[in-house]
This record gives sequence, structure tokens and C-alpha cells, in this order.
Amino acid sequence: MRFRAVIFDLDGTLADTLSDIAEAMNRALEAHDLPTLEPDAYRTLVGEGVERLVKRAVPTDRPELIGPVLDDLKRYYAEHMLDRTTAYSGIPELLDRLTERQIPMAIVSNKPEPATRWMVERMFDRWHFAAVVGGTDGVPLKPDPTAVLKIAGDLGIEPSACVYLGDTMIDMQTAVAAGMYPVGALWGFRDRDELLAHGAKALVTEPLDLLALLNSDR
Repeated sequence: MRFRAVIFDLDGTLADTLSDIAEAMNRALEAHDLPTLEPDAYRTLVGEGVERLVKRAVPTDRPELIGPVLDDLKRYYAEHMLDRTTAYSGIPELLDRLTERQIPMAIVSNKPEPATRWMVERMFDRWHFAAVVGGTDGVPLKPDPTAVLKIAGDLGIEPSACVYLGDTMIDMQTAVAAGMYPVGALWGFRDRDELLAHGAKALVTEPLDLLALLNSDR
């Protein structure tokens, strides 16, 4: 088998988190009398960390509110991140199959580390992940490849033997920078054009489609 490990993004790849992110962000904006956004608008705002999300959502003429809005967002989201969030259809089955095949799995997200771990522990506790990494001080956010390269190194697997599955350009850029195989998840937050434009070498429509890719010689 050419590919010996799979590294996943979290939001938009393993879990559909968009509704809870939008609700938390809009509540934080409302608390400071700022205009809110339609939930679907957040598809193009998320993916580069919570601070970047807030900077994009707060009007450019109100920069003094970035800090307070960020604090309110974190506070609300910490208590409500699983109100509507669910694993995507087919993800549990994919994780089961990878586990049966003894293929190491890991998760790397730009979501803050405490929220990343909290979510994974409650939604994906049935499966073993070699590493669960979120945004934390001292580790650059994706698309910097530092986190994914460390995982490959700890596993003793060459980056080229790792599949990186994600749903945004940030994920594809991360995989390319790390020398991993970038696979775009079409059930996530972005579309095929974005994924292909930023380096996706394969696209999968359903989670279980990844299994055929792992067995291929692509």
C-alpha cells in the first residue's frame, strides 16, 4: 500500500460544525451591536483560526471591537460547540475501516487546541488517533506544515506516504507544503474548484471513497 497514514482536518471534514460556529459568531457580533451574517457566509470565513474569523466578521471601521468580540465568541462557543454539530455521514464507517486496517490516523485543526481536543474526545472517542493537534502557542497554524510533519516524523512514516484529507484551500496548501498527498473532501465547506486550484490531487465525494484511493497507485 502506497499510503500508510491518514491525517484529517476537523471542521468541514470530520464534523459539520458550521451551524454552531455561525451561531456563536453572530451572538458575539450582536452583543456589540454589529451586523450579523447569514450562516452560509461563514463557509468562506472559517479555516484559518478563530482570530482571523473574527477579523473578517467585524466591520473594518470597528477594529477596537475585535478583542471583545473574540472573547465573547470563545466564551459562548466553549459551551455550545456541540449544539448542532455532528459527524458527517460516512465518517464513522471510514474511521472503523481505517482502524480495521491498522492505518494510523491523526487530526490537525486550526481550531484552538482546547476546543479541538474537547470536541474530538466527545465525538470521536471510539477511535484512536496518533495525535490531535489544534491551534496553540508556539505551533504555526496551517498552511504551515510544522504540525503535520511532526506527526509523520513521530509515526516514522515518510510525508509522501501520508494522505491529508481536508475541505479548504488551507488544507490543500498544508499537504502540498508538507509533501503529503492532498485529498479534497467535497462534503465540506468549500467547492471543488478551490480545492483543485490549491493542489488537490484527488477529490472524494463520500468518506468511504477514500478507501479505494488508499489502495490505488496514484
